[in-house]
Amino acid sequence: MVLLKSSRLYFRPLSEQDIDEFVELLIRNKQFWTIFEPKHPEPFYTREAQLEKLAEAKQAQRLGKEYSWGIYHTDTNRLIGSVSIYSIRRLPFASAYIGYSLDEDHTKQGYGTEAVEAALRFAFREFGLHRVEAMVSPKNEASQKVLEKVGMFREGTLRKNLFINGVWEDHYLYSMLEEDF
Repeated sequence: MVLLKSSRLYFRPLSEQDIDEFVELLIRNKQFWTIFEPKHPEPFYTREAQLEKLAEAKQAQRLGKEYSWGIYHTDTNRLIGSVSIYSIRRLPFASAYIGYSLDEDHTKQGYGTEAVEAALRFAFREFGLHRVEAMVSPKNEASQKVLEKVGMFREGTLRKNLFINGVWEDHYLYSMLEEDF
């Protein structure tokens, strides 16, 4: 089990025992997160669907294709989000994507920055990746600030990259190389 820490947070893979709390987090943030992410059908917000997704994530980790963590506040042990290094590709690329989501009540407090830094530290220093990329909606200024604060570089725009709320939307592509970290 890969565990991570930052000054105010700790990160651990979700387990079956966390599913109810995770589903509550999903439901609580459904409106907030669907501003920038594709809408999910109602069954997505069920225990059964999330247990299935957890099994898929565990299999992807066994294959070295993804590492996902719940984000927990150290003081309260409360689950406040998730962060993942995913779509891991080995040489000749040695690259992956990073994705993260925070509970709306915990945004704009530096937690996203801490989570991204912890995951990047793992990706570069422990896992040996060369490049990590992130895609972010041009409308998601808070997430752009997080990526820029940790030192990621905006490379350009991916035109009509993701289907969100019935519309193909552009996304900015950010990246960081191991020597930049």
